[in-house]
Amino acid sequence: MPPTDLHLVLHGVAIKKHGTAEAVAAVTGLQPETVAGLLAEALEKGRVAETKGAYMLTPAARMALDGEYSRVYGEERGDTSFTSAYEVFEAVNRDLKQLMTDWQTVEIAGETVANDHADADYDAKIIDRLGDLHERAEGMLVTLATALPRLTIYKDKLLAALEKAEDGETDWVSAVKIDSYHTVWFELHEDLLRVLGRVREE
Repeated sequence: MPPTDLHLVLHGVAIKKHGTAEAVAAVTGLQPETVAGLLAEALEKGRVAETKGAYMLTPAARMALDGEYSRVYGEERGDTSFTSAYEVFEAVNRDLKQLMTDWQTVEIAGETVANDHADADYDAKIIDRLGDLHERAEGMLVTLATALPRLTIYKDKLLAALEKAEDGETDWVSAVKIDSYHTVWFELHEDLLRVLGRVREE
């Protein structure tokens, strides 16, 4: 069964953890005014809590949402092309974790320290690796978005973040307050885990 707009809004809140109506709209593909209206209704019914314009699920709503996924996404869970693409995602994800570790740290005199990004050549090599990783991921991202069209949002955001990073705007690699490559990838991962009923690997 196709998801209702309310399901998508609550799902978006779960993805964003603590997000505004605009942020939820950005990961669901719904219009911001639609999201705002549904969040207002959910707030009245105790499904979400609101702090300074940002929303999070209440425990009861989280449990109810978790119970809906198998019904809403039964088709995707039974689609071998979708689940196979997810397995590719997980393989690429393991490489992305290492890449992000290498982005955030450097080795100096045999000691691992935080990367202050003063070495432009070092950072450029990491961004080149990110480009290679994205090329590996493209087919998988297309397969996922073909089966579940709203995932196109993530595919487009990942490419946009990569292009900005390649143009020298290095915050777009992993900064947490923007739709950086790592931020968007993490949210896509959370989305896929929920759709498929999987648990995040540690």
